Amino acid sequence: MIRNHEIDYRIFGEEMQYVEIELDPGETAVAEPGAFMMMDDNIQMETIFGDGSQQQTGGLLGKLFSAGKRLLVGENLFMTAFTNVGHGKKHVSFASPYPGKIVALDLIRLGNRIICQKDAFLCAAKGVSIGIEFQRKLGTGLFGGEGFIMEKLEGDGMAFMHAGGHVFEKELQPGELLRIDTGCIVAFTGSINYDIQFVGGIKNTLFGGEGLFFATLQGPGRVWIQSLPISRLAARILAYGTYQRKEEGSILGGLGNLLDGDGYR
Repeated sequence: MIRNHEIDYRIFGEEMQYVEIELDPGETAVAEPGAFMMMDDNIQMETIFGDGSQQQTGGLLGKLFSAGKRLLVGENLFMTAFTNVGHGKKHVSFASPYPGKIVALDLIRLGNRIICQKDAFLCAAKGVSIGIEFQRKLGTGLFGGEGFIMEKLEGDGMAFMHAGGHVFEKELQPGELLRIDTGCIVAFTGSINYDIQFVGGIKNTLFGGEGLFFATLQGPGRVWIQSLPISRLAARILAYGTYQRKEEGSILGGLGNLLDGDGYR
């Protein structure tokens, strides 16, 4: 069996992190377009069709099908491969796209398969397959929204994903159930049972504010959770940017803006 390229790495930063990958001669890392930050000399960049994994060696039709599936999870048809063509160790770095944390995944220790949210993938050792995971349950398909078509990382090498806000890992025991907002799920191992559940009750429906459905994750397995989904952050920024405050007749008037840090524009 052909194994994925073995790579060493270091993660730097707090709120805006980047990962530095160390490549031995001949080793390759692959990343999404736009993730590249910097690299040493004697690293060769090459645009590849798909993810460069062994699953894409079945001719042009197989490559088209495998790469095309990536469009369904918001990824690109093409990726960039970074190969060390020199004689010593070289380094290439990839940056996170927004405030949050980079999560390192050693796939060989995680059952060789991770299911994650769309757009979570950042970079990986060459040989890791990035595809789609269809959730087969009808409830998931109708109401999951973000969760119906998810991203699948397969292989035995290192992969890196990015998530917003604080990210933590939770171990679910056999039969243990976790209810969670769909947007707060970053990833989970292949042994986790994933579904969507209805939140009943007229009070929840009208005034809950959290939507009518949430995800259920049942162990055994590991789950990675984020405190700030990018969709939630974008919605808040959009709402704040389009909100016009009427100051006329206000008791505080411009003082309200000053207290909000919006006094000088």
